[in-house]
Amino acid sequence: MSTSAASSSPPVQSSHQKGTNKPIDKKAKDTGSAHPLELDPRPEYFEHRIRIFDKLKTEHDEWVKNQPRQEIAITLPDGSQRKGTSWETSPMDIAKEISPSFADRVVIAKVDGELWDLERPLEASCSLELLDFEHPEGKRVFWHSSAHVLGEAAERHYGCHLCIGPPTEDGFFYEMAIQDRPVVNSDYPALEKVADLAIKEKQKFERLFVPKETLLEMFGYNKYKKYIIETKIPDGTSTTVYRCGPMVDLCVGPHIPHTGKIKAFMITKNSASYFLGDANNDSLQRVYGISFPDKKQLVEYRKFLEEAAKRDHRKIGKEQELFFFNDLSPGSCFFLPHGTRIYNTLLELIRSEYFKRGYQEVISPNMFSSKPWETSGHWQNYRESMFTLDVEKEQWALKPMNCPGHCLIFDSRDRSYRELPIRMAEFAVLHRNEASGALTGLTRIEQEFAALFQFMQDIYGLFGFEYHLELSTRPENYLGTIETWDAAEDQLKKALDTVTSKTVSRNLRFARFSEYLCNG
Repeated sequence: MSTSAASSSPPVQSSHQKGTNKPIDKKAKDTGSAHPLELDPRPEYFEHRIRIFDKLKTEHDEWVKNQPRQEIAITLPDGSQRKGTSWETSPMDIAKEISPSFADRVVIAKVDGELWDLERPLEASCSLELLDFEHPEGKRVFWHSSAHVLGEAAERHYGCHLCIGPPTEDGFFYEMAIQDRPVVNSDYPALEKVADLAIKEKQKFERLFVPKETLLEMFGYNKYKKYIIETKIPDGTSTTVYRCGPMVDLCVGPHIPHTGKIKAFMITKNSASYFLGDANNDSLQRVYGISFPDKKQLVEYRKFLEEAAKRDHRKIGKEQELFFFNDLSPGSCFFLPHGTRIYNTLLELIRSEYFKRGYQEVISPNMFSSKPWETSGHWQNYRESMFTLDVEKEQWALKPMNCPGHCLIFDSRDRSYRELPIRMAEFAVLHRNEASGALTGLTRIEQEFAALFQFMQDIYGLFGFEYHLELSTRPENYLGTIETWDAAEDQLKKALDTVTSKTVSRNLRFARFSEYLCNG
């Protein structure tokens, strides 16, 4: 077996698939697609992956069989205990003891605080939680498993090379490289049909630890998976893969017990993307979907989409001559006279609220040289998220946030500690070359954060808006020390807990995501 050395750069534009299996002439029935439902024969990598997986699975099962058995105590959230046997009793066994209907509803377990596959045997005495789809972590696992089903459907329909397929806040997506055709709306029924076939088969999700060198062999046909393995998995270590049906994917899991848990599956949209979000890398196809454990939930979701379409701000803005958008300035709004009047009224409202709370309004330039961004660290770490330009052989940038400019205002004269806290506010146009904000220095004290949260609550509450607060945590390329970040995050948590406890009675909803989301 040969392995590739770690690559210093991700894959760039090139043909990724040679000798693709030709599809049979039979067209996909009842899908409206001009292409076959599935490739026949299937891509060679199906058999290649399964052969390696089955060999390792046999070895793993034999290893589990030889582990010593002993009685273990399993503590449930209510404090009650169940008896079990190590390496035999699974969370699903406990769920079935509680109630067959409960076991049917549960999608994932939590063992000593760690998410755990329902069919995976317990290894020692532990605490156990059983989560259904309504639990945020249960929903995330359910949609993650559904992404694998989408990946399987895409491989069977397109013969594509998969990249990444995570859950999202409202479903899931999978990115893929397809050699000869783009994804189009007319493909959706075919993808849903193949996904339904996988769901009806109740394919088990099987977990397996695989060494890095074997992973490189297993996914040697796929340069995207290879790059992830080479750059993310240290030499001499292992990580997990999951199999469902013919699909074997690099994945930390966990997953639902089998695909049959998915009762409703729908493709929602598709778009173009770049591998790892870098425009210098391969252009990929991204397909989005959503799924539910009950068909009624999909019916409700479709109704929600219909109502949302009626309330689409782009539609309303154009119909009422408030504002519109144009591709010549993507993501930017053109305010018409009626919309401008509303905009200015809101501006005056916020200005008066700033005044009540001790803020002083300032105005700073829209464009700066690279120097303040170099001082703040943005230039070194977040430059790709800024709009930069050359001015007289120097690098400049449109400001993506106000804080460096406000720091320059603060530094414009000597200050006394008696002036603190200094609260600055600015109505400025900000420019960010990204989908979400980047995390900046968290230096304000806990009380200031609580006051800001209260400010948001007052303004949004005035208009009857519901909103979510997301807890920001340090990104991989953070500035400063871990100790500083831990202290700052702790202040944020305390402030968030305070404002959450105060607003429960007002029926405002808050969500906290500390591990997956938020860089700003």
